[in-house]
Amino acid sequence: MEVIQRDKFESKIDGSDLVSRDLSWIKFNFRVLDQSKKQSRTIFEKLKFLAITASNLDEFFMIRVGSLYNYLDYDKERIDYSGLREEPFKEKLMLDSQDFHEQQHEHFINNILPSTRESGFILSNVKNLEDEEQEYIKEYFFKAVYPMLTPMVFDGYHTFPILMNKLLIFGVVTINPGDKKDNRKLSFVQIPSNIPRFFEIERDEEMIFVPIEEVIREHIVSLFRNVIIESINLFRITRNGDFTLEETEDMDSNFLEEVKRKLNERKTGRVVRVEIEEGYSKWMMNLLKDRWNIQKDSVFKVKKESMLDFTSFWQIIGNRRFKDRIPQTPVTVPPLSYPQAGVQGSQDIFQVLKQKDVLLHHPYNNMEPILELLNKAAEDPNVMAIKMTIYRLAKHSRITTALLKAAENGKHVSVLFEVKARFDEENNMQEAKKLQKAGCFVIYGVSNFKTHTKLMLIVKKDENKVTRFVHLGSGNYNEDTSKLYTDLGLLTTNEVLANDVSEFFNVITGHSMPSSYKNLITAPQGMRSGLINFIECEAEHARQGLPCGIFIKVNSLEDSETIHALYRASQSGVPIKLIIRGICCLRPGRKGLSENIEVYSIVGDFLEHSRIYHFHNNGDLRTYAGSADMMVRSFEKRLESLFRVQDPFLEKQLMNILAYNLKDNVNAYMMQEDGTYVAKSPQNDEVEFNIHKEFFTITPDIVENVKLI
Repeated sequence: MEVIQRDKFESKIDGSDLVSRDLSWIKFNFRVLDQSKKQSRTIFEKLKFLAITASNLDEFFMIRVGSLYNYLDYDKERIDYSGLREEPFKEKLMLDSQDFHEQQHEHFINNILPSTRESGFILSNVKNLEDEEQEYIKEYFFKAVYPMLTPMVFDGYHTFPILMNKLLIFGVVTINPGDKKDNRKLSFVQIPSNIPRFFEIERDEEMIFVPIEEVIREHIVSLFRNVIIESINLFRITRNGDFTLEETEDMDSNFLEEVKRKLNERKTGRVVRVEIEEGYSKWMMNLLKDRWNIQKDSVFKVKKESMLDFTSFWQIIGNRRFKDRIPQTPVTVPPLSYPQAGVQGSQDIFQVLKQKDVLLHHPYNNMEPILELLNKAAEDPNVMAIKMTIYRLAKHSRITTALLKAAENGKHVSVLFEVKARFDEENNMQEAKKLQKAGCFVIYGVSNFKTHTKLMLIVKKDENKVTRFVHLGSGNYNEDTSKLYTDLGLLTTNEVLANDVSEFFNVITGHSMPSSYKNLITAPQGMRSGLINFIECEAEHARQGLPCGIFIKVNSLEDSETIHALYRASQSGVPIKLIIRGICCLRPGRKGLSENIEVYSIVGDFLEHSRIYHFHNNGDLRTYAGSADMMVRSFEKRLESLFRVQDPFLEKQLMNILAYNLKDNVNAYMMQEDGTYVAKSPQNDEVEFNIHKEFFTITPDIVENVKLI
């Protein structure tokens, strides 16, 4: 039956020149799951990647499936890139999601669980523990857990309780003694998020992790005295977290209140997925499906041998006992363009940047040059102003500390905090208020656009001369994620870029619409058309028989106008190589459409987050980096920027990043014409080439000799 269901979609999907964004995302999560299956990884790495697939899937259902339900629930029309309308597309999406869910849990049951003991730990239920340990758990339950639990009955006298997003919940079906079965009652027991997911027991040779749901299941009868428990059902719900802020020009306290209200709505959004242990009460499930208006395909069954919510594995991975068992990231290296970075007694960074530009490649280079620049600016009496855009910050941010210090020292500090940064809204609001209280000029977003661009401008006056120090980046000003995400940052005093950035800040903080920038391409004005113009120039060079080529590295490619421009360039003979980590809606290698396009995806130890756009342009190279992916939201709904890198050595460094990505045969996958992916591996006498190791050993000579065409 399922095969028939799949077949009815495939011909329409295959006939489309575009790949569905959401179906492409599921393929991406399969590539992340593939990392958890690699034999070369330790069990802790495998658990890490399995946890990542689970948190990815949670967000996918909250945002993408939630968005789809916004169309279904309000009878809005939507035609996916696959050519499918709302309801058929939901069927296809749920089929693929169920397939992914099944493979996740099969991998956990068949590959991970059998390997835990040899790795020094066991996942156990209460019954398999020693008598003394069971008593210890019983004491823990009644002293620490029992007081936290609140059974909530639903019947003719009690309204249906609000069940929280992504919490583990027991649905307990009970009957009064002597009552008939049709007098069942349903009660819910939510497991609070502030209770550790695993109860930990230390033995001499191993750690025992007992899931908290098993602790509660063992003693749940204490919550339901003098009634008959017919069934105990563990489940977890995911709610729609997709909302569109009704933004106005008024961005003050009213706007912040609107954000807070929308954050609360996430707790009560419509249910889009139910994960539940197999063997559940059909009576209860029929009641829940009716209550939440969901169908069978939104119910994801979990085998008894498995467990709900793999995101909880972070507790095991982070256990101090296994600290030495987790592979450590190599020590960061100095930037190639600033080899003295981090060396004690090295030259003052203000002086360095007056003489040369510095390109940072994270996480191989750390964030210290940025933090050093900002901290020195906060203390330097000659620094007059600091301006920044902030999208996501670390929890204990050194960026905020430096800005507060600057404000205390009388500098003019302007900060745009994007309070619409999804899932970071609350943290951003708290940090923004700190700065505002300290006297900083704080902006909470710009009109209907998210500010996603990453810019910093420091104005310093020395001996009657003003110098502007600029940082432009692809990643957030976040010390934590800079150790995990590959990103790029340019530190410069280049006057052309400084003018462009100053103009762009005037757009963000005031009411200004500059006609053009010299070395910046910005959105929502001009980025899509600018990139398409570059693509069309390459196509014209190909038609004239001139050297040409397009090399692009981004997180996602979804914008149909840009995709069709790439198709036209391919048909003109332009060789095009795209490195797209996640969503790719372009079909490579289709006869007559995209035969000259290759698509690669890099998924490995670091999350590939940097964006590079390189156009050969008949030898007059155009190379840009920045914050923007090739998506409708990037071009139309966000303030974004791409900055041109013209310094010959730094430009070659960006080209080498592209070349290394194309050479990787450990983390790379090649997209096929049908939208599937095939892992690359060393062929014949090839040695392994893993960019997440090779960039730690890069040398200037390698960069100088780079060739892309």
